[in-house]
Amino acid sequence: MHNGNAIRLLTGNSHPELAQAVAERLGIPLTSSQCTKFADQEIGVRIHESVRDEDVFIIQSPSPPSVNDHLMELLILISACKTASARRITAVIPCYPYARQDKKDKSRAPITAKLIANLITVAGADHVITMDLHASQIQGFFDIPVDNLFSEPIMVRYIKSTIPDWQNAIIVSPDAGGAKRATALADRLNLDFALINRKRERDQPEVGEGEEKRKDDKMELLVGDVRGKVAILIDDLIDTGRTIGLAAQVLNENGAREVWALVAHGLLSSTSMATLQTLPIKRLVVTNTLPQTGRSEECTNDMFDTVDISSTIAESIRRTHNGESISLLFSEHGW
Repeated sequence: MHNGNAIRLLTGNSHPELAQAVAERLGIPLTSSQCTKFADQEIGVRIHESVRDEDVFIIQSPSPPSVNDHLMELLILISACKTASARRITAVIPCYPYARQDKKDKSRAPITAKLIANLITVAGADHVITMDLHASQIQGFFDIPVDNLFSEPIMVRYIKSTIPDWQNAIIVSPDAGGAKRATALADRLNLDFALINRKRERDQPEVGEGEEKRKDDKMELLVGDVRGKVAILIDDLIDTGRTIGLAAQVLNENGAREVWALVAHGLLSSTSMATLQTLPIKRLVVTNTLPQTGRSEECTNDMFDTVDISSTIAESIRRTHNGESISLLFSEHGW
């Protein structure tokens, strides 16, 4: 054990189902706490049990439509544990908020993912555990240890157990940014790889504007032969579903037998299940890093599925607490 102290699991209002599943896998109860709002919408936090000299893990995955509220809950929970003399505080953030704002890609653009890292550190966190970061450089935004877990081993098991004739499938990245993620999965499964090129057409900037307006997105198959194969789209997140939809359309036009989409984080912030069901794909598979309660039941064509990552989160917490390596979590049969 970590110097003889116990694991304390806390959570806010973002994803209590995941926190409870992790607690059950670890065989320990959630530490009683409460996150509420005052009349003026300020957030109040109460921790009802002692965390003095304990190893605290706060499971919080800011999710739509309350990303900012959940983020504030996380920061206040960290600060509360710090002032309550917790020995070590680990922020377990399965889906890192503001991860898409990870670089200065245009004039006067903020690097908000770095700001979030600063807030978490200043609040008092000693360690961060997250999963499938949108960009790996976000780990470098922190001055404290960061463990970036991957859903890849779980997706490998899902592919082998669920997708018929997966040996004749092809792994596809919907854009160049996800090529490394997709090729790693293709290598693990010993499958071919395809890459879709996303071309953005832009209008000329108007007078007085420094930015170009996005006019339209077009996609074309750049690398790989998908004809007659099951195409498995791999991406780190889905929000509106536009990227997955365009990519699936291109794959179907190029002769793919059917298209499956496996995505780590299902934000789906403004996307109804009725809209998702119109996508030209056989099935959309997401993890439960964010709440997905009721989505499968809303689908009438059985095209939405969720895979559980609580075992990976629980094992990372156990290994962190005991001072063990977590590298085995990156292999399909490592634990």
